[in-house]
Amino acid sequence: MKKYIAELIGTATLVLFGCGAAVLGGEQIGQAGIAAAFGLAIVAMAYGIGPISGCHVNPAVSLGAFVSGRMQAGEMFKYWIAQFIGAAIGAAIVFVIASGKASYDVAQNGLGQNGWGEGYLGEYSMQSALVFEVVATFLFVVVILGATSKNAPAAMAGLSIGLTLWVIHLVGIQVTGVSVNPARSFGPALFTGFGQIWLFLAAPLIGAALAGLLFRSGLLADKE
Repeated sequence: MKKYIAELIGTATLVLFGCGAAVLGGEQIGQAGIAAAFGLAIVAMAYGIGPISGCHVNPAVSLGAFVSGRMQAGEMFKYWIAQFIGAAIGAAIVFVIASGKASYDVAQNGLGQNGWGEGYLGEYSMQSALVFEVVATFLFVVVILGATSKNAPAAMAGLSIGLTLWVIHLVGIQVTGVSVNPARSFGPALFTGFGQIWLFLAAPLIGAALAGLLFRSGLLADKE
């Protein structure tokens, strides 16, 4: 159970700090600050719970690990359950805190949810959103699988993964708000609606599966 509790706590922390930065401090810290919050939350959790569960905190990462041959299907699904529950808890905490401000309206101010199209940040098209999420998740999971391979320097894994997520947010916040994580998208959607969530469930899983296949094929396998 320790692994699943760790994944629940880690995913809740990612949503709390990342989406919380957008909702509670967005005007003050800007998009660069929000990007930093997501990246640094992963760095913190990587060193906090990484030794326990590997700090996936993301169903796409768990899928990448499964496809690459590093994880069994049964364990992956248990990770998914813990991650989605954790994301819901993190989003609920952000909602409760934000609701304490008289001017806060979830319909108007949102909860750090992902999206695309008219009225959403840079107003990019669905095609742009889909391409970004698939490619960004693919690259993110490549970094994760590479940084946690047996010949990589273990002490640097959390930092490299967190910095990658930071850069992804710097590039993509205007496009989709950045998901690369179905659970991260699911949590806020519980409060804002599920209208566009299908893309943020499907695209990260596609990108992660492609990264896992790349490692499973041996093209990016660990050195012997």
